[in-house]
Amino acid sequence: MQQFNSQFADIQERLRATLPDASLVETQFNGCPGLRLALINPDFQTGPLPSQVMHAVIANPAYWAFCWGSGLALARYLIAEPGLVTGKTVLDVGSGSGVAGIAAALAGASEVIACDNDADALAASAANAVLSGVDLSLCSDLARAPVCDVALLADVLYDRSNLPLLELTRTLARVVIVADSRVKVLGDPGFELIHEATALTEPNLGEFDEFANVRVWRATGTGNNAG
Repeated sequence: MQQFNSQFADIQERLRATLPDASLVETQFNGCPGLRLALINPDFQTGPLPSQVMHAVIANPAYWAFCWGSGLALARYLIAEPGLVTGKTVLDVGSGSGVAGIAAALAGASEVIACDNDADALAASAANAVLSGVDLSLCSDLARAPVCDVALLADVLYDRSNLPLLELTRTLARVVIVADSRVKVLGDPGFELIHEATALTEPNLGEFDEFANVRVWRATGTGNNAG
């Protein structure tokens, strides 16, 4: 607990560097026993924001302080279908809060690596792993990530420029699982739709209903000489 208290203070400070009046609140989720995340308080100020705060939000958005809907849907799916990750090494690409990787660890993964190019997100993933009672390794550069059995990508395709991550990740894993609510068709015939679910971002951002429908795809990769 002392370790988490220290990490909690660290990510709280990181959040307030962007949103000075915001706080982190321990949050639990239906369908995800054991999963606990420190997320931004649901009543945080959304606007109008002082100009200096708005500039900070644009320059360094604290997206890791939210549990995005696709990440939550994927977490529930992994916990309900632990055979996808049990005993396997898992790479959580664009980990954010760490929700998908932590769920994989709770579902029995032998090792989980959280990978994000945002240092604040990695700090949040590490803190939330301690809060949930699991271990994560951290990686800040996908190009240097180790080859693994399963790679997870949740809520990373909001920017279409991230689409090349699909092919890169397939070179790092035997299986790639993608969860997204903003993309209806991946456009890659190697990916098969395997699951659909409804989930909202927490805290709720008042998203359109169309973004509550999360699709999960699976593809075979070439990592570890997969066929």
